[in-house]
Amino acid sequence: MTDPTPHHPLAIVGAGLGGLTLARVLRLHGIAATVFDLEPSPAARTQGGMLDIHGDSGQRALRAAGLHDRFLDLVHPGGQALRIVGPDGVVRLTEEDDGSGDRPEVDRGRLRDLLLDSLAPGTVQWGRKASGARPLGDGRHEVRFQDGSAVTTDLLIGADGAWSRIRPLVSAATPAYTGVSFVETDLCEADTRHPAAAALVGGGFFFSLGEGRGFLAHRESDGGLHVYTALKVAEDWLDGIDLTDPAAGKEAVLAGFGGWHESLRALVAEADGALVGRRIHALPIGHRWDRTPGMTLLGDAAHLMSPFAGEGANLAMLDGAELGLALAAHPGDAEAALRVYEEALFPRGAASAAESAASLTLMFGERALDGLLDLFGAAG
Repeated sequence: MTDPTPHHPLAIVGAGLGGLTLARVLRLHGIAATVFDLEPSPAARTQGGMLDIHGDSGQRALRAAGLHDRFLDLVHPGGQALRIVGPDGVVRLTEEDDGSGDRPEVDRGRLRDLLLDSLAPGTVQWGRKASGARPLGDGRHEVRFQDGSAVTTDLLIGADGAWSRIRPLVSAATPAYTGVSFVETDLCEADTRHPAAAALVGGGFFFSLGEGRGFLAHRESDGGLHVYTALKVAEDWLDGIDLTDPAAGKEAVLAGFGGWHESLRALVAEADGALVGRRIHALPIGHRWDRTPGMTLLGDAAHLMSPFAGEGANLAMLDGAELGLALAAHPGDAEAALRVYEEALFPRGAASAAESAASLTLMFGERALDGLLDLFGAAG
């Protein structure tokens, strides 16, 4: 006789920032949840670079989670500085971090650890890669995992990112390529090993844009520089580059930057370690679905957008906090909570997705540099 399929009253698929924020807010209100994540452990991979956490979204979520004070201890001093440089290497705008901004920078991995450490032991089940889900009736669902196991749940939350396995239950939408690809590189111990690049980028975020291409970089809390080389290219462009061969990969990437100043090309030419390619995808602006009993989505699963407005992680956390608060406010009536949550989710996601799409158009258009300077009030 086989054991029955394990049942979890509330199942969150995905232990990203949004899913973890939801689990934390639920815990504060005495609501148990189980989080399932595909990674084999919390330390299985690095969590990416720096995030600017917005006062009206990400920080709002951290307050709801009771973690804002601890978050402030993680903030990277000077991280809100900004520098904009033309393709000719001339600095066009420099803004120092005077501590008055409302978008402090934090290492994504440290923020994730803060959320993980705030949960009860065993809340997250690692190595559980969802392969799909199906309705069982009366709002209940079954989630299947790649290892052949399954769980059932009364309330299913899809927090599993861009290529969500939960989204198909409510929507046929799939992410579309935006026309922009990244190649990410790092310059480690920048002040000592790459002093010229360190001086160019400065202490915070850095832009250098030309038509259809550019460099975006930021100073990380460990003293390194993380560089996003962005190009407006065909979707298959990365397929033609051997990123496993650093020298060949750098040559291929820099072929798109002929005539750019050598100080900018050095952000790729002097990079340490591996090159990582990433195509930028987005869901349709205004993506939504009909109210479906017993489930909903949050974060990139709900409203994947390009990163050019800095909203993705912030919105995911706010989604998680708002959903947790709605469930706490409607004990015993999950459907009422989900209606309240989605009524705010859809317009919020649509507005941010439209802003992100507009920023992409601006940053990779004919007037990319001047448009960015206009945006920051520094044209001329």
